[in-house]
Amino acid sequence: MGWNVVNFDLRTLQDFADKAEVKLSLGRNRELISWRQSRDSEQRFYALVPGRVVLDGIELMRSATYQFENFSLEYVSRLLLNRGKLVDNVDERGEEITRLFQEDKIALANYNLEDCRLVWDIFEQENLLGFAIERSQLTGLEMDRYGGSVAAIDFLYLPRLHRKGYVAPALDQLESRNISPGGYVMQSIPGIHDNVIVLDFKSLYPSIIRSFHIDPLALIEGLKEENPIEGYDGGRFSRDKFILPELIENLWAARDQAKAQKNAVLSQTIKIIMNSFYGVLGTTGCRFFDSRLVSSITKRGHEIIIQSKEYIEEEGYQVIYGDTDSVFVLLGNVAEQEVEKIGNGLAANLNRWWQEKLESEHGITSYLDMEFETHYRKFLMPTLRGSDTGSKKRYAGLCANDEVKFKGLETVRSDWSPLAREFQKVLYKKIFLEEPFEEYVKELVGRLQNGEFEEELVLRKRLRRKLNDYVKNVPPHVQAARKAEAIRAEKNLPSLYKSGGWIEYIMTSSGPEPRLYRIAPIDYDFYIEKQLVPIADSILIFKSSSMDDILNQQIGLF
Repeated sequence: MGWNVVNFDLRTLQDFADKAEVKLSLGRNRELISWRQSRDSEQRFYALVPGRVVLDGIELMRSATYQFENFSLEYVSRLLLNRGKLVDNVDERGEEITRLFQEDKIALANYNLEDCRLVWDIFEQENLLGFAIERSQLTGLEMDRYGGSVAAIDFLYLPRLHRKGYVAPALDQLESRNISPGGYVMQSIPGIHDNVIVLDFKSLYPSIIRSFHIDPLALIEGLKEENPIEGYDGGRFSRDKFILPELIENLWAARDQAKAQKNAVLSQTIKIIMNSFYGVLGTTGCRFFDSRLVSSITKRGHEIIIQSKEYIEEEGYQVIYGDTDSVFVLLGNVAEQEVEKIGNGLAANLNRWWQEKLESEHGITSYLDMEFETHYRKFLMPTLRGSDTGSKKRYAGLCANDEVKFKGLETVRSDWSPLAREFQKVLYKKIFLEEPFEEYVKELVGRLQNGEFEEELVLRKRLRRKLNDYVKNVPPHVQAARKAEAIRAEKNLPSLYKSGGWIEYIMTSSGPEPRLYRIAPIDYDFYIEKQLVPIADSILIFKSSSMDDILNQQIGLF
């Protein structure tokens, strides 16, 4: 196991072995590695080592739904273990390793062992090996296969289909090519609101599949029956012939048991598999793909969120936003001790209402399960920039413990500077807590202009294509990468960005320059106008103020 172990470690070993005309026989019976190149990237490879499992920490954490703005070993280990590599700069690290190889091989061994310990300790602390094992046992896939959702549903579904006497279609027998809509996102009501609660449907899409019998077999049989469960886009589903709802029922029970046993790894693994069913049915790479299946899930989800909003508003509360499986309910001026009672009461009443509604209208049992998830004492729903319309998938809220949570805003995006992100956290919290904030804004801008925040001004963005592929549109991070490549070529250093990757840069009077090779002075006006002002004004507008009012200068004309 390692970090980028296939595309760096094993690939580098293979290159050296090929050059030396030596067989890289790492298989259990001295077999060679079987290599496969990705269709999407010339730099991405997959390795099959016969008789062995190769686990990459990056891929494993991504498949377990970990989210980091940077998956480098240095970043993840410092975040999870509070320690990291001895040298962070990639060029300095190369020079240091060369020096140690020539002068102090024991120190070099210790340096390399620490890298191994970092990977090992991350695997141990997060129980990544346990996750890989549990996922493999549930899906039938090899432990070191990270994608494979389509293959997983084949493993789970086909034997059950065959036992019922049916044969599955081949992939080239697909008849449907229509793509169904995604989750429903409600128009938001912008502003700073008091006491907003989030009511969330627990595993909404699996619940819909289970309640309405959304299933490939149920579709084929339901189209022939006189009294099926009606779906969308012509979908009709059998009441007694189905597989997927039973599969979800079994997985759901297993997850509840895993939770009761405090087996977080197994619980998370089952959740990922259950939630993947909808996505798999919606991809043309799946043999069961049919727009009637996925539309009967997503459009039913739309209906459930819209009708839940109507029910809540009939109870006297305002719904200010909704997104796929959640509704945000404004309680307004209520006592703190009443919030939980109201939230739990609304969720319980709505669950009961859906049970009665599905029984009377469709003759089915409802497995929809709404729960009171979060209480925000203060909640900001910003507007779209340059508009009075409320935004979507972007908000911030102050929780009961005074923690501010952000969704979709600058502070959770790696392409904004650390200074801007910290500025947003502090400013929003001060406003939510109704503390004075004007002096903080003035002081921070003054310190910025005095040159105190150079390290906090670094912007970081990913090159998603090869550097030469950017022709018509050449954004700032690409400009910085090209400057870096030119400088590295002059210094006879290897290319870093030719095939893509992450680039760190700073905006200067000469435009974007790579952090490692900055020459021109920093463009502080850029950071004020393009980084701080948009963040500040998105919340200050609701305080009848602006960054310009606070600084008393025409920043917009810089």
